[in-house]
Amino acid sequence: MTTPSDLAGKVVLVTGASRGIGYATAKEVARRGAHVIAMARTVGGLEDLDDEIQALGGSATLVPADITDGDAIDRLGAAIFERWGHLDGLIGNAGVLGVITPLPHLAPDEFAKVMAVNVTANYRLIRSMDLLLRQSTAGRLVLVSSGAAVAAKPYWGAYSASKAAVDVMIKTYAAEMANTAVRANIFYPGAVRTAMRAKAVPGENPDSLPHPNDIAPALVDMIEPAYAATGQRFNIRTGQTTAL
Repeated sequence: MTTPSDLAGKVVLVTGASRGIGYATAKEVARRGAHVIAMARTVGGLEDLDDEIQALGGSATLVPADITDGDAIDRLGAAIFERWGHLDGLIGNAGVLGVITPLPHLAPDEFAKVMAVNVTANYRLIRSMDLLLRQSTAGRLVLVSSGAAVAAKPYWGAYSASKAAVDVMIKTYAAEMANTAVRANIFYPGAVRTAMRAKAVPGENPDSLPHPNDIAPALVDMIEPAYAATGQRFNIRTGQTTAL
C-alpha cells in the first residue's frame, strides 16, 4: 500500500465514478492527494462522491455525461488540456454486463450496447486522452476488465467478447507507448459487492464478497508514477500479474 501523498498534485480521470468500484476508486485517488475528474451519468451519485472527497480534504471536478457520448469525451479532453495541459492517470471503470443468454438469442441492440459501453467508449477515451497522458511525466492508464475475457463462460458471450477486446486494445496501446513514459494495463477485480455482480449472480450473499473499498487501493496503485509495468493484467483474486 502506497502512502496518501504519492499522487499529490496529480490529475486523474475516473469513469463510472458514481457507484461501485468507480466510486470507491475515485475516493482512494482523492485520499492520495490527486485532483479527481469523476465521470458518470448519475448526478446524485457524483454529488455524494464530491461530498465525501471534500470531507477527505480533496478536490474533484464532476463530469455528468454518458460514457458512450464520444463528443462529450472529446470536449472533456479539450477542457482538461485547457485547464491542466496534461493527465496523469486514467482509470476506465465504466461498464455494463448486458444480458446473460445464449449468444444466438442475444438481441442485436443488446450486443451493440455492451460493445458501445465496454469497448468503443474506452477507445474514445484513449483517443481523446492520449496526448494528455503523453504530456504527463508518468502517464498511467488502467482499464477495469474481467476474467470473463479468458473464461468465456456459456451465456456470457457479449460481456466476455467485450472484455477480451478491451484486453487486446490495451495490449496494443501499451506496445505503441513502449518508447514513452505512458504505461497501460488491465485490472481484474474478481467478484465484488456491486450492482453488476448482483445482476449477474442473483441470490448470492453480498456479504460473502469484498466491498469496492477493499479493492480500490490495489487498482489505484496501478496509476502511481512508480508503477512501471505495462501491457500487463493484474488479477486481484490471485494476486498475480501476467502479460496480456
